[in-house]
Amino acid sequence: MRVLAGVLLVVWLALGGFTGPYAGKLSEVAENDSSAFLPNSAESTQVAELQKKFQREEAIPAIVVVERTSGLTEEDKRYLADQVKGFQASPVIPSPNDDQAAQVVLLLDPAEDVKDSIFQLRDGTRGAPEGLTVLVTGPAAQVADLVEAFGGIDGLLLLVAGAVVALILLVVYRSPLLPVVVLVSAVFALGLASFVVYLLAKNDVLALNGQSQGILSILVFGAATDYALLLVSRFREELRDTQDKFASVKTAWRGTIEPIAASAGTVILGVLCLLFSDLDSNKGLGPVAAIGIGAALLTTMTFLPATLALLGRGAFWPFAPKFGSKHPETSGLWARVANLVRRRPRAIWIVTTLVLLAGAAFLPQLKASGTAQSDVFLTPVESVAGQEVLSRHFPGGTGSPTVIIAAEDKTAEVVQKSKVDGVADVRPSGTAEGLVRIEATLKDAPDSDAAVETVQRLRAAVDGIEGTKVGGPTATLLDTRTTSEHDRMLIIPIVLVVIFLILALLLRSLLAPLLLIATVVLSFAATMGVSALVFNHVLDFPGADPVVPLFGFVFLVALGIDYNIFLMTRVREETRQLGTVEGTLRGLSLTGGVITSAGVVLAATFAALAVLPILFLTQIAFIVAFGVLLDTLLVRSLLVPALSVDVGGRIWWPSKLR
Repeated sequence: MRVLAGVLLVVWLALGGFTGPYAGKLSEVAENDSSAFLPNSAESTQVAELQKKFQREEAIPAIVVVERTSGLTEEDKRYLADQVKGFQASPVIPSPNDDQAAQVVLLLDPAEDVKDSIFQLRDGTRGAPEGLTVLVTGPAAQVADLVEAFGGIDGLLLLVAGAVVALILLVVYRSPLLPVVVLVSAVFALGLASFVVYLLAKNDVLALNGQSQGILSILVFGAATDYALLLVSRFREELRDTQDKFASVKTAWRGTIEPIAASAGTVILGVLCLLFSDLDSNKGLGPVAAIGIGAALLTTMTFLPATLALLGRGAFWPFAPKFGSKHPETSGLWARVANLVRRRPRAIWIVTTLVLLAGAAFLPQLKASGTAQSDVFLTPVESVAGQEVLSRHFPGGTGSPTVIIAAEDKTAEVVQKSKVDGVADVRPSGTAEGLVRIEATLKDAPDSDAAVETVQRLRAAVDGIEGTKVGGPTATLLDTRTTSEHDRMLIIPIVLVVIFLILALLLRSLLAPLLLIATVVLSFAATMGVSALVFNHVLDFPGADPVVPLFGFVFLVALGIDYNIFLMTRVREETRQLGTVEGTLRGLSLTGGVITSAGVVLAATFAALAVLPILFLTQIAFIVAFGVLLDTLLVRSLLVPALSVDVGGRIWWPSKLR
């Protein structure tokens, strides 16, 4: 076995050295333009395809806006015109109702680096005349700011996550060496996952965006550490009963492979349910997350046991477990928790259920109908500031018009019917192949709720005109929200069915999986209720994207079931010898410490997502971190064991296990 451990170690060191750099290359193949993720059936996608018939439409608009509240000078206007030389740009457009602002609309080639073009523009405006505000905004600028915000994924996010995991492991094991071994295992897993995801994204097999990239990093670190904690805990337990370190690793590996593999399989199948999504961004996250979990499983069950086998008791220095020493689980905190559950099982599960229901009562307050694109950023960015200036002096949709494609002979009728409330101006802007392109400038900012409502009215107004379709930035936002809501209603039931089937096969029971899923769903509802309170009244967020509850559900249910799998597989193992009641209590006392540590690690790693100034990721960070802690400390520690003890041997129905 020593030879096998050495070979595995060498293989992983070589593989880690090759794949490691790919974690920093994922940004090269990530796409952050939301319009690229809609299905072909979306009306805005169809309009984008039809616009290719119009020669000038292979471009992304950006807007340079200037403002002087005392009134623009001729020098200001000349300065603005000079800044856009070399770009495909409109003439200088003064504000219609005052002389305090002016703008120029640029059309940037999407084949070039839009971010570089935007920051080149911004760098060129630093020497503006004194007192003149110059800002670069518009759809292209929003994409550039989003790419810049996600730039922290490759460095800051991994640094924070790694530091948090190292600190927790140091506290748990009081060993300077073991945290390093576990972190190296997680880094190897992330490198392998990043390499596979990079190849698939580069060859257009899956869609990768900044959100998926950030979640991949956190998920791999959290899962790899969780699985490592379970294996390491069992290894330490065996070292107290077995003198030979290789025999201890072998027994620990055999004792944990089933729950770890079942846990990984549950999460993998759970996230793969996102493949049923109509949004490519959601659909892409499924395989990305699944690859990450698979890599975490592989390193934990190969590299880690090989390293532990070679290190032996030295891995736990200076508090190495001695052969024949007492198991601390028999008299520690979790033994006391088990005794509490033994004495009052029914009271415990009723009280914990009521606590969760109290949290779930606030679920209707969650505002998840969508937010403005400008609300995505939690720190000041120039594209948002520029849009605010535009809204003060121009119709909000200037530079980002809603696009209507219709038959050319229907031009007059479409223009007339398009003059709905919220539209400032409607005019044809080109013809091609019997089609006409009509631009509708909205009164409100193109990413606002008011603009979305205007597009809904606009679509309703032209709906009766055959072949007429409404697209553009605001329509893309509307279609994304609609598709996200559809995905949520479709995918959540599928995830529940998949997880039920996995649990039924693993536990050889029908009743136990139903009870476990019910507890996790209740925990999820309580988490979302508490999140609504925090988002609305503490953090004062403007709302949430419709995909937030879906992602929260997929991760919390899959990861929450994880800890129940860790617990109940050990309970089932102990039940064979001791019966259900004693088996449950012993399983709780033996796994309580390691599962709680795993929950804290996972919560802390997901909380690290909040270092990125993106609304979506901050909300996911809170939801998953709080939900995992709630599930670990309340559901798995009290509710599930108390239910199991109260129900007794019937929980394994229809199995004969009692």
